Amino acid sequence: MGYQVPWFFSDTYERLEVIPLLDWDNAQSGYGYLELGEDSTRHEPFPFALNFDAIAHETGHLLLLGAIGAPRYSPPSIDFLAYHEAAADFTSLLGLLNFDTALDHILRRTRGNLLISNELDRLAELSDEKQVRMLSHSLRISDVGDEVHDRSRPFSGALFDTLVEIFQLILVERGLASLDTRALREVRLDLGQEDLDREGIQLREAYNTSHFALKSALEEARDIVGEIFVGSWLYLDPDNFSFPLASEALIEAASKRRARRFADQVYLNFVWRGLL
Repeated sequence: MGYQVPWFFSDTYERLEVIPLLDWDNAQSGYGYLELGEDSTRHEPFPFALNFDAIAHETGHLLLLGAIGAPRYSPPSIDFLAYHEAAADFTSLLGLLNFDTALDHILRRTRGNLLISNELDRLAELSDEKQVRMLSHSLRISDVGDEVHDRSRPFSGALFDTLVEIFQLILVERGLASLDTRALREVRLDLGQEDLDREGIQLREAYNTSHFALKSALEEARDIVGEIFVGSWLYLDPDNFSFPLASEALIEAASKRRARRFADQVYLNFVWRGLL
């Protein structure tokens, strides 16, 4: 994006202190520190310091505070706190997509259909059976409460759908997929997760000869959505913050960069979630 994001605590501390192991079942970051406990639900405790999602999520909080700061004149709004959780989750997802082995694994598991169950939409995954939150869902703002993690889910879900939809549109542009006239929003309404997983099985034969082409398209979608996401931070004011304003910031960022051909899809995803 062409600009540096400073540590928000740089006036006091020169660097971040990382505490890799505490006798605690969670992870957190704050003014100059990142603390990591361990998952004690297994037979043998597993340190969050070995979990990429946990580290990336907490780093996402630190990046966002460095980029936009914290409210100075009033307590943080519920939307500001919920947005922090959504942004930290999506930072983790984008970070995962920068690992070549992760891209290969996700595409081979999904055969290019990112809506079926896979590792990409699982946040702070602790094992194959347990994860903290999932980004692929149909929740709208009217479906959630005021607890910040719960309230964050429609926004992070809209970001996830934007990534998937831009990926699919790039495939169409490159002749790698035919145009599906059903918008992603309609798919969410019409099909449950079991239906999506069952439909994904049908993609295997077509996938076998197009892995690297799909991978290239997903990398481009990742970079485009990442530009929109980080670019939107330039328009955010912690003291005047709401989900509609954060959604408008994303659309503004999309309209001024290479994502502008997808700006309408970004807008519709956030309208459908009730965020605009």
